[in-house]
Amino acid sequence: MVRYPTVKKLLQEFKAFAAGGNMVDLAIGVILGIAFGKVVDSLANDVIGNFIAAVFGAPNLDGWVVHLRHGSISIGTFAGSLLNFLIIASVLFLVVKMLKRIGIGNFRAQGQRECPYCREFVSVDAVRCKHCTSDLKAVIDGDEGADERLTPA
Repeated sequence: MVRYPTVKKLLQEFKAFAAGGNMVDLAIGVILGIAFGKVVDSLANDVIGNFIAAVFGAPNLDGWVVHLRHGSISIGTFAGSLLNFLIIASVLFLVVKMLKRIGIGNFRAQGQRECPYCREFVSVDAVRCKHCTSDLKAVIDGDEGADERLTPA
């Protein structure tokens, strides 16, 4: 006979799951990401977009249409979306550079590289191989103190 968990036990498991560190961190990250996205979108559209429109005239790219036989291709809509993407990407790039410069945020390198001794993969900012324990040279820009971690204090 299969025994099903009680509602009380399911609620306890759900509470442990929802209150777990990863779930709360993920929820905070999503909420902050949405708020930050609105700020960047407003900066790109309301400030930079209006500045570009003031300098070059209010560009309306929606009128760029190519007609082929019985159909039409809206190149202007695509060009406008591409321009918005480039503006938002540029603003994000500058904001991240600014945050990195003033020391806010965790901007650790991500990815892996191959250990030159044992050929296993380790983190790109690792200074010691976790497989063969060989000392590795740090190759990450901006991590000036990485090589000092190799010498015992």
